[in-house]
Amino acid sequence: MTEDHYSYRVYADPAMAERFDSMRFSGPIGSLLAETQDRVIAEFLAPVEGRSVLDVGTGTGRAALGLARRGARVTGVDASEEMLRVARARAAHEGVGAVFEPGDAHKLAYPDRAFSAAVSLRVLMHTPDWRTCLRELCRVADDRVVFDYPAACSAAAVHAAARRLAATVSRQVEAYRVFRRRDVRREVEASGFRIAGEHRQFVLPIALHKALGSRAVTLAAEKALAAVGLLRLAGSPVTVVAVRCGR
Repeated sequence: MTEDHYSYRVYADPAMAERFDSMRFSGPIGSLLAETQDRVIAEFLAPVEGRSVLDVGTGTGRAALGLARRGARVTGVDASEEMLRVARARAAHEGVGAVFEPGDAHKLAYPDRAFSAAVSLRVLMHTPDWRTCLRELCRVADDRVVFDYPAACSAAAVHAAARRLAATVSRQVEAYRVFRRRDVRREVEASGFRIAGEHRQFVLPIALHKALGSRAVTLAAEKALAAVGLLRLAGSPVTVVAVRCGR
């Protein structure tokens, strides 16, 4: 895969690695995103303790360290050495025994079914070839795979379209894609897995929630929208757990 693609270029920047977590997970809504992500992954991988897990596109290691704290044996891989540097420093500071290695999501350097489970968050939306990455996740996972994506039938589609337009004038813009559920399901099934569960988080755009900056308002608004069925129809991001057929 070309290293000129923004998903390689942007995250190779040391400054991006240092500020990544504050950009994504600071403030009341950022902390809500992080807490929800940690809880959902743990539920989808239960029982977590003793599992061997590969976290693909681990970034600064947030998901990997969360799973390691719960007793999983975790390896995190990422194409960015700068992101891995932050992840290793965090693991050392917290005394958490996760391993972090360089690696490309399009060609994982592990045998078939080498791990009990594979996890990949905020990767498929950015990667040059999401289908190859998803096949690789399924290949190295013995039991189940957890990944997420922004839904095509959601407010994220409008934001993604704006990002694609902005990317025509700036190489630093992360022009992510959105996904149709049927396309995701088709790729999962082609790899011998089936979707066993989904979690949808927001109906309203995350950017709007962050602008409002109120956890209480966000929870109340999303609860009301879920009550009338909008979360099921247009919730995003979607976190998916897929299990190997025959399990």
